[in-house]
Amino acid sequence: MNIYLDIETIPSQLPAVKQEIADGITAPAQYKKQDSIDQWLAENRESEADKEWRKTSFDGAYGQIVCISVAIDNADPVIFWSEDWATSECEILSKFFDFITEATSRELAFGASSKVKPVFIGHYVADFDLRFVFQRAVMLGIKPPACIPFKAKPWDAEVFDTMTAWAGAKGRVSLDKLCKAFGIATKGTEISDEIDGSKVWDFVAAGRVADVAKYCAADVERVRAVYRRLNFL
Repeated sequence: MNIYLDIETIPSQLPAVKQEIADGITAPAQYKKQDSIDQWLAENRESEADKEWRKTSFDGAYGQIVCISVAIDNADPVIFWSEDWATSECEILSKFFDFITEATSRELAFGASSKVKPVFIGHYVADFDLRFVFQRAVMLGIKPPACIPFKAKPWDAEVFDTMTAWAGAKGRVSLDKLCKAFGIATKGTEISDEIDGSKVWDFVAAGRVADVAKYCAADVERVRAVYRRLNFL
């Protein structure tokens, strides 16, 4: 069973986290005098704090999942999201875990060997998507299904990481670059707007979480298309 996966995340919504980041902003080392330090902070603290705060969208201890999209084998993607994104993360995770449990149970019911584990496929899936899902499950106290290979390395049999498959264990390549190279619809074409992981919060904050969900599902389709090309299918 192939399970294609993509998640979308946003920065921490806890005011205390944002304030802690702002309090920790310091002037560059070349500023020595207190007057110049104070001036730099007055002019730059807010923008620098915003840059650092946005990075929490990639940190499972602070960030938040707003959408998970998953597709089993050749089926259409299923999307877990909510217009009420601020309070829906627990529900999103729980429904995703239930979906995976039901899918693997059906596979066993149809005669699949219990020794054959599902393969989770995604772009940077082992070191980001699965890791972030695990971290959020821990933070929220939601026990995930045992079949999800949270400890897998990008080259392990339980996962297929399209980035590693193309660029190697230490290499990097964006999903969008592979899509362009392979003639696959690139990011944002499904909503007729430019979007990537760094812009998800801007879309959510603008009331466009539904577009984020469409984008997430389209990324699953992109990953599946890239996987097929990489495996000559």
